[in-house]
Amino acid sequence: MTSDIIRQEEAREAGTGKTLHVITWGCQMNVYDSARMTDVLRPLGYRPVEAAEEADMVILNTCHIRERAAEKVFSELGRLRKLGEERRAAGHGRTVIAVAGCVAQAEGEEILARAPFVDIVLGPQTYHRLPEMVARAARAGGAVIDTDFPAETKFDFLPAEAAPQTDGNLTAFLTIQEGCDKFCSFCVVPYTRGAETSRPVASVLAEARRMAAGGVREITLLGQNVNAYHGEDGAGGVATLASLAAEIAAIPGIGRIRYTTSHPRDVDQSLIDAHRDNPALMPFLHLPVQSGSDRILKAMNRGHTAEEYRDVIRRLRDARPDLALSSDFIVGHPGETEEDFEATMRLIREISFAQAFSFKYSPRPGTPAAGAPLQVDEAVKDRRLQALQALLREQQDAFNADMIGRTLPVLFTARGRKPGQIAGRSPYLQAVHVDGPETLIGQTAPVLITQRNSNSLGGVLKRERACA
Repeated sequence: MTSDIIRQEEAREAGTGKTLHVITWGCQMNVYDSARMTDVLRPLGYRPVEAAEEADMVILNTCHIRERAAEKVFSELGRLRKLGEERRAAGHGRTVIAVAGCVAQAEGEEILARAPFVDIVLGPQTYHRLPEMVARAARAGGAVIDTDFPAETKFDFLPAEAAPQTDGNLTAFLTIQEGCDKFCSFCVVPYTRGAETSRPVASVLAEARRMAAGGVREITLLGQNVNAYHGEDGAGGVATLASLAAEIAAIPGIGRIRYTTSHPRDVDQSLIDAHRDNPALMPFLHLPVQSGSDRILKAMNRGHTAEEYRDVIRRLRDARPDLALSSDFIVGHPGETEEDFEATMRLIREISFAQAFSFKYSPRPGTPAAGAPLQVDEAVKDRRLQALQALLREQQDAFNADMIGRTLPVLFTARGRKPGQIAGRSPYLQAVHVDGPETLIGQTAPVLITQRNSNSLGGVLKRERACA
């Protein structure tokens, strides 16, 4: 019997009949990763449960993007340790605690030093090895850490029969690309997710087909730089995001495709043309710019100017006039002056965004900007962020108000908040509520938008006939 088979049998014995709870922080890719970790452990006998209090194993899937990310992890680990002690005292046995994701990758040794009760620490590229880690932890009785960047891709080892992360089995995330080669001054992703890698087309399409067969109607393609996708096409060539999207659109049942997160440097002409030619691509694009100042963009190592960003937007809007935009902004990057900040505000006013995510700069250990001179005072950051968010909120409200009187195709995904109501999402990711029959859930139907609420739209069905 080979060592691999021995480890698999040990892992299965360690997990048979046990419960699993995964806590997910951060981006959509972490949501996808959490679902796949559940898939990896399911053949061992682990079944997912809704609460950590019910679980024999808890995985904390972490994110390193937000401020004081590591401290939040240690705070949560303290809670999980107490929970485990209570479960053991109640006769439920020992709770296995695992820390996964980007904080685990960046600070794995520190986690084990400060929280020695943690059993498993694993990086984002190694969760396909979870069964072996479970076996090693059970066999050795000590902590297991795996934060390598293995030569093999994890996607080659994940179970074929997956349970996609969905919204009522109607929308799903699908990771097609990971890692980043851009090395922005403020970002830890290249250090926690590694270099840019892309899944082969065949692997992506196989998973997309399984999702469609399970009832998924809208797929969001994920990547740190998703439009840098360059997967093998099976014919000796390399596919682009545009060509991959065309193949996914041809899968019966898949009516909508989104993708995130993009980088301005990787918006090529084929992708712009796809927004014109592929009706499955939704007219809503998240394209981070971070700053409107060329000086700060250079300090950030973004690799593009503000005018180059504007040019990309112009070309996209020429191709798809109804395209709406979302973006990311950072205020207070080291060296940012009032003039730099005003350049960002000017860019926002010129382009106009339907949605945006904005943050104060906060240092990430090991990144170039963390040790840069001219750090901006926190009070200045606060003031700038409030002004920027007020402008963005004004634009978002105006965009939503502009929907009133328009007819939008809405994919209905669930019952509404009130009896007789159903809820869905517009092409622009807005929540939409209407009075209508539950038989429309899972279908797309035209809705006349009649009202704007604080975080959603209301409307009436133009007709109850819908398309799948």
